[in-house]
Amino acid sequence: MRGQPPSRRRAAHVRESNPLSRAPDPLRYPIAGRPGDAEAMEVCAGVLWVRMALPIPGLDYINLWLLEDGDGWTIVDTGFQSKKTKAWWEEIFARYLGGRPVTRLICTHFHPDHMGLAGWLVERWPGIAMWTTFGEWSFGRMLWLDTLDHVPDDVLAFYHRIGWGAAELAEFAKRGYNRFFQVVAPIPRSIRRIVDGEEVAIGGRQWRVIVGQGHSPEHACLYCGELGVMVAGDQILPRITPHIGVYPGEPEADPLRFYLDSLELFRPLPETTLVLPSHGDPFLGLADRLDALARHHDARLDRLYRACDASHTAAELIPAMFSRRLRPEDMGLATSEGLAHLHYLMSDRRIKREIGGDGVYRFSRTGAADAAA
Repeated sequence: MRGQPPSRRRAAHVRESNPLSRAPDPLRYPIAGRPGDAEAMEVCAGVLWVRMALPIPGLDYINLWLLEDGDGWTIVDTGFQSKKTKAWWEEIFARYLGGRPVTRLICTHFHPDHMGLAGWLVERWPGIAMWTTFGEWSFGRMLWLDTLDHVPDDVLAFYHRIGWGAAELAEFAKRGYNRFFQVVAPIPRSIRRIVDGEEVAIGGRQWRVIVGQGHSPEHACLYCGELGVMVAGDQILPRITPHIGVYPGEPEADPLRFYLDSLELFRPLPETTLVLPSHGDPFLGLADRLDALARHHDARLDRLYRACDASHTAAELIPAMFSRRLRPEDMGLATSEGLAHLHYLMSDRRIKREIGGDGVYRFSRTGAADAAA
């Protein structure tokens, strides 16, 4: 094909264990290597895999995608904003585009590793638009514009209600409020909206938009039946689970229910679908992965429910959800993840929440599930 890479680095294929189970990983990883930071690798006709390092502990790399699109190329997701990432993109443009321009940018969702360089790319390639869902664009742009230099009182009150102590709140306030705008280029002021079920023509092929929820407001996946390929973003990952969290911006949210319901949208896809995730390797075995993700969250819900044997704050309960000891630096994401699971149990009326005279929520079982058993 045109734009074929002049050389490819074939890294050893590392097969990591599945953290959801001690059983052998049922997924299959058919791609026999990984591209380097400024390299691209063809995974199927007209689809190039780009892999770039991330300054995010535990993730390390993000997968980005170049889709051959007639006289140009479509980029799916951008990587983190940094001078290094921009330099990698410039090298890729020079080596792999075959002299053709980027004509479209699609962002699966607003997170910094996916939309961090959207503003730079639409300036770098004049005339292109960012294609994304309205929910992802509006939430990302809102965060980028929210540049207070101190933590608002209502945010501190949110963490007080879930049981954070004075020392934890003071440390949180010291770290600052919102670093999103510091790690993301200006979010474009306009977009080309995509919606669930829409067919997007890319390179003469139809790519169907499948919108999931839970990890982010309206996460866009792209499925091409002709190629048997799905760009899954963070919605379905092979070796880790997408973060599902509750935050001060929507303190009563039930994102885990949205996420688990969204998994059902992908079950009709053929078992032969090659899933292209944002983290980890392309894989086969979609149905097995959907089942494993559901089992993972069921197990966490069960742990939390069992821990609600008396009245406890969220801060007291959340460590029970994890099989490893949490470090202080883990507590932010763990707290939001734990709240998502507690809210799911509340909406199922398996637990209840009451607020004490100290203004702190406490959770306990309703007895409904035990009575049913």
